[in-house]
Amino acid sequence: MHEDIFHFPQQTGFYRGKVRDVYEIDHRYLVMIVSDRISAFDVILPRPIPYKGQVLNQIAAAMLRATAHLVPNWLIDTPLPHVSIGYKCQPFPLEMVVRGYLAGHAWRVYKSGKRELCGVALPEGLRENAPLPQPIITPTTKAHSGHDEDVSREQILQQGWISETDYSRLETYALQLFNEGQRLARARGLILVDTKYEFGKKDNEIYLIDEVHTPDSSRYFYADSYEENFKHQRPQRQLSKEFVREWLMENGFQGRTGEQIPEMTNEQVQHFSQRYIELYEQLIGIPFQPRSYTSQEVFEAVVESLKQLGIRA
Repeated sequence: MHEDIFHFPQQTGFYRGKVRDVYEIDHRYLVMIVSDRISAFDVILPRPIPYKGQVLNQIAAAMLRATAHLVPNWLIDTPLPHVSIGYKCQPFPLEMVVRGYLAGHAWRVYKSGKRELCGVALPEGLRENAPLPQPIITPTTKAHSGHDEDVSREQILQQGWISETDYSRLETYALQLFNEGQRLARARGLILVDTKYEFGKKDNEIYLIDEVHTPDSSRYFYADSYEENFKHQRPQRQLSKEFVREWLMENGFQGRTGEQIPEMTNEQVQHFSQRYIELYEQLIGIPFQPRSYTSQEVFEAVVESLKQLGIRA
């Protein structure tokens, strides 16, 4: 796990997120180093998951490249498997969550008796993991700390967080990306159930930012067992971070005050690592190549990549 804090040429800012360390360079670029830290219920768990950073970054990079024909994105280079360099954009204060199935948070809301989520009406008579009539957008506020909150299109526009023109573009982009994500997943024997997209602006143009279609931002079901499991109301075999949340809930932790984070055994850590690697290999279609890098190797690779952008010491 890379917990070093670096000082790169022309560095103008640094931010340590839950799982990523983000360096601002010359007010124009971002260097994102994805650690093996893991978070759930807005809490960073005590033990890192080996190779998780490489898995997430490589999936995100592959998916950003695969969707670049739909919307411009922030990514410029990935000098190492767990490092990305791209444009600094001004982020919109929202996550565009797209759902194709009634699962996870949407199912919990539905099961409680509500038939509306983020201002979107849901039909009666649906079961857990049922396909929705068409994909829906259920935005959330982007919280710097604490929990993201569900919000409706109407609230977003009333609060003036985004212009109606920009928001309509975000809706179009999000649905196009989800459609492509589902197509890419199907080709690999998976179903993209739901995911989130984040967008920003650079030079008055909308860019896709952050990670895309990774197991941290998305939920996948295995296509070959979906129908049978749904028919018999069995849990779906899935690849997403939900398996971490489920393990925490089974052990009495949901991020609430006073709850203790359960202890992760070496076997549990290894199991989570294998689950992440499994998703990489299933989704990308090539064997995962685990690599470890020294701090010096990370520093030199980033500096070399920044030189190509005209950033010198």
